This record gives sequence, C-alpha cells and structure tokens, in this order.
Amino acid sequence: MTAGPPGGEERLARVALTRVLEPGDEIGGRWLREAGAVEVLRRLDGEGKRLPGVSVRRWEGLRARAAGARPERDLQAARDVGARFVCPGDTEWPSPLDDLGAARPIGLWVRGRPSLRIWALRSVAVVGARACTEYGAHMAAGIAAGLAERGWVVVSGGAYGVDGAAHRGALGAGGATVAVLACGVDRPYPRGHAELIGRIAEQGLVVGELPPGDHPTPSRFIQRNRVIAALTRGTVVVEAAYRSGALATARGAQELGRFTMGVPGPATSGLSAGVHELLRGDGVLVTDAAEVVELVGDMGELAPQRRGPVLPRDLLAPGAARVLAALPARGRVTAQEAATGAGTTPDDAVGRLYELQSLGFVERHGDGWQLTRQAFVSVFASGGES
Repeated sequence: MTAGPPGGEERLARVALTRVLEPGDEIGGRWLREAGAVEVLRRLDGEGKRLPGVSVRRWEGLRARAAGARPERDLQAARDVGARFVCPGDTEWPSPLDDLGAARPIGLWVRGRPSLRIWALRSVAVVGARACTEYGAHMAAGIAAGLAERGWVVVSGGAYGVDGAAHRGALGAGGATVAVLACGVDRPYPRGHAELIGRIAEQGLVVGELPPGDHPTPSRFIQRNRVIAALTRGTVVVEAAYRSGALATARGAQELGRFTMGVPGPATSGLSAGVHELLRGDGVLVTDAAEVVELVGDMGELAPQRRGPVLPRDLLAPGAARVLAALPARGRVTAQEAATGAGTTPDDAVGRLYELQSLGFVERHGDGWQLTRQAFVSVFASGGES
C-alpha cells in the first residue's frame, strides 16, 4: 500500500493527523490512500474543498482538531520519553498491519529500543478478562512465559488481569513483550500499571496510535484491539465473558485470517463463557505454550504427545497382561483357573505366572497364585481393571 519511506513533509503530516483522525477511521484511511497525508492536512487547513464521505458538521470538527495540531511538539514529547513515530513504508513498519486496509493506523508511536517489525514476525497475542480469576492469571502467565522461553514475543494490551499477567510472565522468563496502548505511549494506563509499563518500555516495546499525552476512551480500546490482532500471528484468549474486548480481538484476528485460540475454564464460570463460545466456533483449544506454538509456528514445531503416566503393567506382553488380569483382587487361584480366565492353556498360564512372579506382580502359595501388593496398586488403585 506504500511505495517507499515517506518524506519529511508526509511524515510530519501523518504526525499531525494522529491528532485529528480517530484510530480505525476508514474514511480517513481512504483519504490517505487516495490523496496522501499532505493533501489531507492541506484540505483540513482550509485550502481546497471538503473531502468526501463526511458531513459538514463532522468536517468542521476535524478542521478544529487540525488547527490545534502541533506535530513538532508531539515529536519532541515523544523523544523526551525515548519514543519515535513509525510510518507505513518505514523499514520498521510491520507489514501485517497493512491487512487492515483503510483501517490501517496512520502511524505508530513506538517506545523502546527493539525493532517493531522484527518482533512482530514471531509474535502471539495473549488477551483476556480484566477481572480475571487466579486460574486465568496463572494460565496467562504460564503460557506467556512458555512462549518467551521458545523465542516468541508476547503482545497484550497492558490492562489489569490477563494482560498484566501475560506481560509479567514474559518478563519473568527474560523474554520479549509488547504493550499496545489505547492512549499516548508517554501516559501509562491504567495508572496502577505505571511501573509495569515502564519496565516493558525498558525491556520491550510500548506501542500506540495516539500522540503523546492523549487519553483513552471506550472506542479507542476497541480500536486498539484491531492492532493487536493484526500485528500478531495468532491470538490466545484466556478467560472472557460473552461481552469482552478480548473476544473482539479474537474476532478481528479471525477476519484477518490469523489463528484464534482459547484456554478452557470451568463450564460454570461466566468468565470462561466467551472463550467456550469461541471454541465452539473456529477457535482452537490450547492449554500451554507448546500447543500455541504448534499452531502458529513453523513446520516441525510440534507439541509433545500427551498421555498419562506409564505403569509397569503397561510394559507387559499381551499374554502376560491377560493372565495378570485373570487374577482376582482378593484370594488365590490355581494355574488352571488363571488359564481359564485368560483364555489360554494351563502350560502357557504357568509360564506367564512365573514370568509375572519374577517381575514382582504375583506370588505363589502352594498350588495357588495371588497378586502382590505392588500388582494390586498397579492394577486396581490406578483405575485399571476392577
């Protein structure tokens, strides 16, 4: 969508327009695509006729915003906190954001040293409820830490609950994390996460569409979610009610052709109801980082096969296992009775019984055979035959 790096005038115009157009404004996005930022700003400054698609009232409101834009001041405020402005066409611009079409960000304010484009190449969003349970926080932190240990970047929204747990999990594992904010990158929100967001800015990246000092609003949180969905290879939802911004992120990811995953919770939990609805659709159930990576990673990055513990009786040959199963939990049987129960000959049963005796599963008392305590625990207490 962009031929090359924007020139200085185009860049400055885009900086100014972050003060004018709301995130996700598709009409403004079409203006930028068709006329360019310099021409859009020129029209808003009163030079030329009104651009199409908006009412006179809306146009005048945009013009009032444009009159108050001070792009040089915003760039200086960004520099003061170690932030920069990244435009479409810049080397650092993440090309997956172009999938948003007319809703693509005008530009991004980026605080932190790493390259956003490089980090986005191998990133996963972990999002969920603000008022999460201990289970939700535990799962989010564990998945994020596991992703970080595997070299993946964890992206979230910096909010309370699941977002904060995901960021902390990645940082705790010494990994990479990105916080996408619905306000200026110099303005930590929520205030209770000022220390966390500052730490992310030091070790990772803090990203936002809004210029320095700008505040969040409900609509800006919703639009922020589209950036999280587009920036990453997939989105994991950990706890979300039916009405949840995290589900909006997942839906956005699905629309963009990204992977969507959900962590199951109790069927009785309202905070898991939205996740379960996602899983009833196109979402994929995941329980740890290995399963996430198997879905979003490269060929060969497979999760280990899951199975219960291997018990000694699992290693027995089929014939010996049948003879063992023929012995009762209590009391003794003869070799003939064991043969009948196992469906084999007496001679074969005797051979199998002595084999089982050498392995510690059975013991002989005169003409009778019975299970040892070891065998009883292995066969019955572990949920086997009864």
